[in-house]
Amino acid sequence: MSPETVELIRYRLLQAADTIREAELLAGQGMLRGAVNRFYYGMFYATLALLATRDLGSPKHSGVIALFHREFVRTGLFPAELARSLDRAFDLRNKGDYRDFVEIRQEQVDDLLPAATAFVDKVNDIVSGLLDVGF
Repeated sequence: MSPETVELIRYRLLQAADTIREAELLAGQGMLRGAVNRFYYGMFYATLALLATRDLGSPKHSGVIALFHREFVRTGLFPAELARSLDRAFDLRNKGDYRDFVEIRQEQVDDLLPAATAFVDKVNDIVSGLLDVGF
C-alpha cells in the first residue's frame, strides 16, 4: 500500500473521530438533526477509510455502503449487527436532511451515540490489523 493511501486512511479516521465528537456536542445541546447528520458522517468517513485499504470507493453514499457490505460484512470481517447501525444512520440522516416535517427524537440520537462510537472503534481495529500499525 502506498504511503499516500496510508496517509489518506489516517486522515479519514481522524475525520471520523472528530465528526463523532461534533455529534456528541450537538446532541448535548439538543440539536438532534445536526447530531444525526454528524453521527452518520463520522461512520461514513470511517467506512471510506476501510474501503481505502482495498483501493475502493464510490461517488455515491449508497455505493460506498454497498461496497462496505460486499467487502467487509458479507465476508465476516465486520459484524453484521454493527454494520446495520450505519444503514440506520444513513436512513435517519436522509430523512432528517431531505424530508419535510421529520422529527428526530432524543431516543434515536441516544441509540446512535454508542452505535457510531462502536462502529468507528471497530473500523480502527480492523484497519490497524490490516496495516499492522496503530491508529
